[in-house]
Amino acid sequence: MHQTNISQKYSSGSSIFSPPTDAEQLPSQGEHTQLESNKLTVAEAIVEILANLGVRHAFGISGGGIGPMWATLSRSEIEVLHFRHESGAAFAATEAYFASGRPVVVFVTTGPGITNALTGLLAARGDGAKVILLSAATPSGNRGRWACQETSAYTMPTSDLFTSGNLFNYATTIESGDEIPEIYSRLARGLGQPGTFVAHISIPTPIQTTPITIQLPKQVFHQSVPTASSDAIAECVRLLSEEPFGIWVGFGARHAAKEIRLLAEKTGAGVMCSPRGKGIFPEDHPQFVGVTGFSGHETVLSYMHQIRPRRLLVLGTRLGEPTSFWNPTMVPAEGFIHVDIDSQVPGNAYPLAQTFSVHSEVTEFLKELLKHFPEHPNWSQTLPLPHPEFTVTTPRIHGLVRPNVLMDTIQRLIVEQSNAIVMAEAGNSFAWATNLLRFTQAGRYRISTGVGAMGQAVAGVVGAALARCGKAVAIVGDGAMLMNNEVSTAVRFQIPAVWIVLNDGRYNMCNQGMAMQGFKGIDTEIPCVDFAMLAKAMGADGIRVNTEEALEVAIEKALLSSLPFVVDVRIDSHRLAPIGGRIRNLIAQGATEL
Repeated sequence: MHQTNISQKYSSGSSIFSPPTDAEQLPSQGEHTQLESNKLTVAEAIVEILANLGVRHAFGISGGGIGPMWATLSRSEIEVLHFRHESGAAFAATEAYFASGRPVVVFVTTGPGITNALTGLLAARGDGAKVILLSAATPSGNRGRWACQETSAYTMPTSDLFTSGNLFNYATTIESGDEIPEIYSRLARGLGQPGTFVAHISIPTPIQTTPITIQLPKQVFHQSVPTASSDAIAECVRLLSEEPFGIWVGFGARHAAKEIRLLAEKTGAGVMCSPRGKGIFPEDHPQFVGVTGFSGHETVLSYMHQIRPRRLLVLGTRLGEPTSFWNPTMVPAEGFIHVDIDSQVPGNAYPLAQTFSVHSEVTEFLKELLKHFPEHPNWSQTLPLPHPEFTVTTPRIHGLVRPNVLMDTIQRLIVEQSNAIVMAEAGNSFAWATNLLRFTQAGRYRISTGVGAMGQAVAGVVGAALARCGKAVAIVGDGAMLMNNEVSTAVRFQIPAVWIVLNDGRYNMCNQGMAMQGFKGIDTEIPCVDFAMLAKAMGADGIRVNTEEALEVAIEKALLSSLPFVVDVRIDSHRLAPIGGRIRNLIAQGATEL
């Protein structure tokens, strides 16, 4: 098994790893070597194919069923990391993909190995990652006979787990080495397309060691992206140049930051972003009007009421509940021009709103739009745009740490003075970070608003730090930290991830939210845990912060450490997180005490 000490791969806090471009991620014409198929087992052929397709890391947990594949991976050029839980491996794979741009493998054994990974894989697909699950399956002759950890149609819902559908873009079980050329072709095509691709290749244990006898052809694939027609571009130019419009930016537009800024500054349009879209358009730009949806900014609603853009150009966001709460205030008079790589997205969130749908990759759309957009549109922005305002709170000497003071310190020391990736866990951590942290670059902030699983950040931070060969910081709650962290994995592979724990002794979003909904006497308490001591017990480093004046030293120490590091912050649990929009939306859906 490969072991890497990534603390030796960077210096002065800067990453020397350059994420591959789209052209570098995928095989180009003539790049695939001819596999000497007659000398390879099925496992060896699959591993070589994955390496050819750009995979550099495999995360997972071993077991008897996956043993041959695990051993083959460990002897290959792919770096193998043994995790503590399959869901942690899947979350880490998702974040490693976003940090590096390369597809990542998750490997699991039969039975619970597969089911344990499902939440992380569902999050990978929902977030738009490229992840390949390799699992073991019970041999055909043993199925239905109560085999150990049996994986078959007798014990599992195979239509969901082993066939393409809502969970996997592509899934298959290998019963013969003759299937490998088709699998190679489908994996290459899936990875070569923009957007999400989550695949599942299940291999019965004895098939993993079976020699293959066929000759694999060279695979030549060219990446293609959907682009808008000239007629669609012309219509968008006409609509946007005649009347005032705003721009609504989502995570799917993260590669189009330059073009979005050019269009905004050319037109004077206000720009808002989804929670996952933070930083794509600089949050310190005078045309930025705020974050929408979950823990967003009231200035967005002020913009819609006061400026009243006639249309919104929606770029790369599904406008789902976490982004919009389906608030009718967000529907402008003339509706949406909605651009998305998925043709099924436009019109779904607001089915009654007028929507001009454009099926296109966002960057390509904007490049064409800018080519044809007039130098002087028929309108110009004259009213001042609302802009989120932030005040820095002076630290106090006594009392537990207020969350806003913690965010002020993170903003100054981590966001502004380092290049670390920052991610926030589901819960109040997400709410405080999304509302109070400000980013000026795409790719610095990571959250998951689709599945919204607790555990994604506490485990994913390990994958992000590994893939970028540098610091990654997870802002998490004590509930998530107890649920599924991978501190031990970070210790084993010397990955300098940082966890900042909002330790308030409860599931505080649940506590605060239930109270706001009118429910009383609900148990949300967690026995107080010393996470710094726990980290040290696992071989990491840590420090407990009890006062605001100790925050700066603790975070600086974490950033300088070459070890995995936990900053355990005792939080004032009575400070209400900015979750009012979410609670009002739940109450509107009937989630309230009668």
